[in-house]
Amino acid sequence: VPRPGPRRAERQGQRRRLDTPLPQGLGGSGARSPFDRQLKRKQKNWAALQPEPAKYDYLREEVGGRVADRVFDITRTFPLALDVGCGSGYIAQYLNKETVEKLFQVDMAENALKNTMETEIPTVSVVADEEFLPFKEDTFDLVVSSLRFVLIISLKFNIHQVLKPDGVFIGAMFGGETLYELRCSLQLAELEREGGFSPHVSPFTDVTDLGHLLGRAGFNTLTVDTDEIQVNYPGMFEIMEDLKGMGESNCSWNRKPILHRETMLAAAAIYQEMYGSNDGSVPATFEIYYMIGWKFQESQARPAQRGSATVSFGDLAKINALISRKK
Repeated sequence: VPRPGPRRAERQGQRRRLDTPLPQGLGGSGARSPFDRQLKRKQKNWAALQPEPAKYDYLREEVGGRVADRVFDITRTFPLALDVGCGSGYIAQYLNKETVEKLFQVDMAENALKNTMETEIPTVSVVADEEFLPFKEDTFDLVVSSLRFVLIISLKFNIHQVLKPDGVFIGAMFGGETLYELRCSLQLAELEREGGFSPHVSPFTDVTDLGHLLGRAGFNTLTVDTDEIQVNYPGMFEIMEDLKGMGESNCSWNRKPILHRETMLAAAAIYQEMYGSNDGSVPATFEIYYMIGWKFQESQARPAQRGSATVSFGDLAKINALISRKK
């Protein structure tokens, strides 16, 4: 997928701001968050203030469209929906009034909300920390989220709570193999130049843990699938420039503050040697996990109890043979 050109639209709708400071350190779970949320807020605000912020939106727009497709697969209308970590409205731009009647958009970066795209749905924008959603329990019929770094923490202590019974959560997040080319190149370069390496890319969740996390958060009727998006760049430095423009620089607490010039040049050479294409470009792989989970309600369909089946899988061959003879 080549890097597309810039795309920008003016936003229409209502805006509201919560002026309470963003809390630090502890998430809603009472456990220390692995991410520096204040730093992430600064990164997002800085990215939104750049002269052409929309030219870095290509990945989020693509994934936002795929999340919206999953919303359309559910044949119902949602009176009230919430977009957690909306950015400039990467999901909302694809939705319509026949599917969502009203949408709340939440983001920790106030500058990102100023760049939200035009949508036909009535919207309300709220500046708030995604880990501390300022809404009552059982408020929304639908919650969506795309590529937010605090998504796993928010699942249990925010998203599940604000959903109504029989409400659905549809989200996407970066998977464990995201940017493996960049991570490998940086690690090899640091080992060769500095005798050791530190993480320079924020950690990602493994797909084997995702279903378990959704279940522990209280969701049922779970669906998890994975996808890969590969983007071609002129070189490693262009990848890092775009990540910075997306506001996706490393924000983990154990990040290394300095990456030496010699190490960077060595990493770029390793990247080109190991992964470079014949035309001189280098690929960057983004693994995306898509998830769907429902909040429990008594009227929902439930799996039958173990042992209640009246037909064995071993009898299927006999049944198929009997049907074939009747034909």
